[in-house]
Amino acid sequence: MAMAPIRLGLRRIRQQGLLATGQLSRSLKVNGLGDQAFLSQVHRFERVLAKLLAAAMIVVLVVATGELVITLINQLLGGSSHWLGNDMTRFLDQILALLIALEVLQNLTAYLRDHVVQIELVLITALTALARKVIVMPEGMLKTPGELAGLGVAVLALSSAYWLVRQSHSNRSPTRREPTSGFPEPDRSLQPGDAAEG
Repeated sequence: MAMAPIRLGLRRIRQQGLLATGQLSRSLKVNGLGDQAFLSQVHRFERVLAKLLAAAMIVVLVVATGELVITLINQLLGGSSHWLGNDMTRFLDQILALLIALEVLQNLTAYLRDHVVQIELVLITALTALARKVIVMPEGMLKTPGELAGLGVAVLALSSAYWLVRQSHSNRSPTRREPTSGFPEPDRSLQPGDAAEG
């Protein structure tokens, strides 16, 4: 008998809690804080952030390209004859760094266009960055066999991942992008004489 009032009290608390939860949910939707509104705000924030990052990358690319051109002009006008030495290595390093920045910009614009991170572009960017490290070894980097083997394994792993991604895309059936004309193509398996006989 003593348990009945406790159960009744617990039932009322649960009902009031559920009622309050429903009221809170309706209140959030009315005030624009429901799930869809929240996701819309998150999506808008992502797009604004991607645009800001893309603008920053454009500034970096313009400044770095200008610096590269000025360095090249100074080298040419200065009469430098060390093009096959350290100057050439630094020049290649700067060009590859610009290519990596350009690929990052392509990643950002692809995200803005398609609203997804394209794994192919990310893998290509990583491969370019690793190729830069292999082609133009930094001066302070020790060229021990273990580190070179590690770079080789990393190149192999990224190349394999890129190949697998490309294979998965090529195995999908292509989507038709142009509108259909409504007229089927004629059956070319019939010979002109077959039509006369039928």
